[in-house]
Amino acid sequence: MIREDKHKINQKIRAQEVRLVGDNVEVGVYSLSKALEIAKELDVDLVEISPNATPPVCKAMDYKKFVYEQKKREKSLKSKATKVIIKEIRFGPNTDDHDYQFKKKHAEKFLQEGAKLKAFVFFKGRSIIYKDKGEILLLRLAQDLEDFGKVEQMPKLEGKRMTMFIAPKKSK
Repeated sequence: MIREDKHKINQKIRAQEVRLVGDNVEVGVYSLSKALEIAKELDVDLVEISPNATPPVCKAMDYKKFVYEQKKREKSLKSKATKVIIKEIRFGPNTDDHDYQFKKKHAEKFLQEGAKLKAFVFFKGRSIIYKDKGEILLLRLAQDLEDFGKVEQMPKLEGKRMTMFIAPKKSK
């Protein structure tokens, strides 16, 4: 598999003059042949790092090591990126108090673990006439979970379900 590198190195550089930078190198504008000669003396590669500059900027460095360090840096950044987990809790419009308390405890646990919470009331058949009960239930949940998270989206009716999102509060 032939892969095109992001940077031009050594003989692939096409400019006549280049600005040379790097460790153990006197910074300045050199002809391409002179810059390649300096890089060869130092036993490193000549890498074009800024092709749009006039003259193009080239750095004398070990290219393989540079690519390795870059991949390592990208990998560590990727591993530090947070993945958003969304947990769902479902209510009915006539959920009684015991069930509500049970589900609220689970919601607290989810928010403490750092997951987002999607709470929704599902209306079956004619129970859609109780949409005000559903909204009251979700607002009550939001109020009860005030210490653990903040409401990201207020209750909104979409078809047969009323949905609300709660994001966890950042721990100090």
